Amino acid sequence: MKKNTSKTGTRIILAAGSVMCLWVAAALTSALSSVGWSVGELAGQYMVAIGMVKPLHTLVDYYTHIKGIEYLICVAFFVAFPVFFKYVNKAPVKVAVKK
Repeated sequence: MKKNTSKTGTRIILAAGSVMCLWVAAALTSALSSVGWSVGELAGQYMVAIGMVKPLHTLVDYYTHIKGIEYLICVAFFVAFPVFFKYVNKAPVKVAVKK
C-alpha cells in the first residue's frame, strides 16, 4: 500500500512556525532592549502587568504584605507541628522476626 503524504501541508506548517519564531524573537529582543537588557526587570514588569505582583509604594503597603505572609507561615506551623509531634511520639511497633 502506498502512503499518501502531503509535502505542501508540511511546508505550510514549517513556514508558519518559522514566522512565529521570528516574531517571538523580535518581540523579546525589543522588550529586553527597552528595559536595558535586564531579564529580571522584564520579568518583574510582566508580573506587575498581569497582576501577579502588586507594586509596593509605601511602607504600609510593604508591612501589610509581610504581615500577610507571616500569618500564612503561622497557620502552616500550627498545622504541621501537631502532625509532626504525633509522628515523633508514636509508640514503636513491635515486629516479630522469623528465624
